[in-house]
Amino acid sequence: MLSSLTEKYQHKVKKVEELKQLLGPRPRAKKVIMCHGVFDVVHPGHLRHLLYAKSKADILVASLTADMHISKGQNRPHVPQDLRALNLAAFEVVDYVVIDRNATPVENLRELHPDFFAKGYEYTSGGLPPKTQEELEILQSYGGEMIFTPGDIVYSSTRLINLAPPAIQHEKLLSLMDSEGIGFDTLRAAIENLDRFTVHIVGDTIVDSYTQTAMIGGQTKTPTMSVLYERKDDYIGGAAVVAEHVRAAGANVVLSTVLGDDALRDFVLAGLERSGVKCHAIIDSTRPTTNKNAIVAGGYRLLKIDTLDNRSISDDIAGRLAKDISSTKADAVVFSDFRHGMFNRRTIPGLVAAIPENVFKVADSQVASRWGNIVDFKGFDLITPNEREARFALGDQDSGIRPLASTLYDAAKCKTLILKLGERGVLTCLNSDHESLDSFLVVDSFVDRVVDAVGAGDALLAYATLTKLSTGSDAIATIIGSMAAACECEVDANIPVTPADLRRKIDMVEKRVKYE
Repeated sequence: MLSSLTEKYQHKVKKVEELKQLLGPRPRAKKVIMCHGVFDVVHPGHLRHLLYAKSKADILVASLTADMHISKGQNRPHVPQDLRALNLAAFEVVDYVVIDRNATPVENLRELHPDFFAKGYEYTSGGLPPKTQEELEILQSYGGEMIFTPGDIVYSSTRLINLAPPAIQHEKLLSLMDSEGIGFDTLRAAIENLDRFTVHIVGDTIVDSYTQTAMIGGQTKTPTMSVLYERKDDYIGGAAVVAEHVRAAGANVVLSTVLGDDALRDFVLAGLERSGVKCHAIIDSTRPTTNKNAIVAGGYRLLKIDTLDNRSISDDIAGRLAKDISSTKADAVVFSDFRHGMFNRRTIPGLVAAIPENVFKVADSQVASRWGNIVDFKGFDLITPNEREARFALGDQDSGIRPLASTLYDAAKCKTLILKLGERGVLTCLNSDHESLDSFLVVDSFVDRVVDAVGAGDALLAYATLTKLSTGSDAIATIIGSMAAACECEVDANIPVTPADLRRKIDMVEKRVKYE
């Protein structure tokens, strides 16, 4: 459906240079009026504004603010710029649409010289704001006029979005796929034949334990709970489960990690062998295998007991890891950093320098309970932090998502940044020209029902890496990575996602967007 709408109305969406030629210089035989706004959710107030503007001229140009310059909230815009442009183009009253890559409409007023510039009635109350005054001065400099549309009814996109965000994830996806020339068969093809790749995972292994108990009661004099032990379940985690995700996708996997000389070492090695992961384990008898044991009663986590040693690995072990990295033949190297001794500012430079030339470099750094910083991994091809990790790395708790991603992209000097936004999906930053109209990709979450979100980031990391290797497409890597994360969220525990899981998710999404 969206593709047919795109074909029907896309011709109205113009670049400024194209529109300047189409409109021609003043004086014109046909009068031109321009409106400008975000148009995040087009509501009746917008329509009244556009209709009134059109009644005052022959040609109506609707100018909309590019995603990068929207600062109405951390998670705005709700509707990406290409889809907002198409929404406006679908109105018969609108003749042309232009996405303004500038922060204000001032430059486009200078370029296009519309005969009239329509503003909402709210801009007249209490005198003209400074920005509106600047727009008026530009109009007056060439003989243009500013018109204020009636404001007897006032609507707010922000209030509407905050009240009930429109469910347009499928429209966003189709808009992205149309713009990138991607079909659902393209997505299916991207996860085939991944066994031709070898991925070298380097990072901290964790054993995640869940001690299941039943509540008995508590002491009356002290805040001590009494629980009855039922069982203890152990799962491979950390970099090792990332390796299992990559292996489950079909790729060949080598894991370089550090383990303690204990029973959990044997548990990890046996599990990785069953999964088909080739493990280059360095045994350090001075530290335990990292274990995080959650005490659970009635589905609630009462307490977590960690057995670990976060001291930096020795120079000898760091040297052995570097040698392993440089000598292992792989298409990609993934640094999976949980800050339990392997990665720190002392060891990272040597480990990064050991990566062979022309190998795809990926980094993910966790800050759930440690002080990892994704910016320590500079110049990588792909980094996949979540929002909290990005804000931690930059010391920024206030910026909107796009400015945050832009700043992190520049600080990390990476080629592709996939910023994980939890239930809001992901935002991918593609290049350092953050003012350009094609510098970001936005994909909403594909999760139908969250069962257990643990491991979603691992699944995204694995499949985004592999599909980027397979196709070279950031858009496909973003979509497939997001779908893999959704598959992981819909099952209990961190169970590696398979291509069969992804094919089912692709089939389901395709049926929904086609209303089948």
